[in-house]
Amino acid sequence: MAPPAPSPVRFIAYYRISTERQGWSGPGLDAQRAAVARHAAGTGGVVCATFEEVESGKRGDRPQLAAAMAESRARRAVLLIAKLDRLARDAHFLLGLEKAGVEFVAVDMPHANRLTIGIMALVAEEETRAISARTRAALAAAKTRGVKLGNPRLRAGDGEVAAIASAAWKRDAAMPSPSPLGRGRDV
Repeated sequence: MAPPAPSPVRFIAYYRISTERQGWSGPGLDAQRAAVARHAAGTGGVVCATFEEVESGKRGDRPQLAAAMAESRARRAVLLIAKLDRLARDAHFLLGLEKAGVEFVAVDMPHANRLTIGIMALVAEEETRAISARTRAALAAAKTRGVKLGNPRLRAGDGEVAAIASAAWKRDAAMPSPSPLGRGRDV
């Protein structure tokens, strides 16, 4: 009698984009979905659930990532991401995933080991610092050229408009996303 065929690897897919505009422009999410689907098919695995979110990679409190990690642990599945930087650009966070009991694979580095992940996490963390420095330098240069920065609707001393804007930002941040992004779903 032949031994039973091994069960396919179970994957939990996690997709992240930084802004809504990236998602609707197409390449961001579509490219991630295609890369994950190719990897799962190529390994004979199956994607059991997907989680998508619009959030900065700097933030550690990403609800859909937390849900994807919990689902991975619960199903004893592998968290599958298209690129390492979609997961995090924080070396401490990436290295802590192993301690948290979450196995993950980045499609752009499917054979990466702990050392490779550690090095790439540090590189990604440094890239975050470089992006921030370039942004600050560009804003300073624009200000030097006389470009007015900030919200054009706010005027100096206009506390009422500032309070309305602040309330709107807080309200929008507390509301669930109306788009399909920001939700997990079984496949």
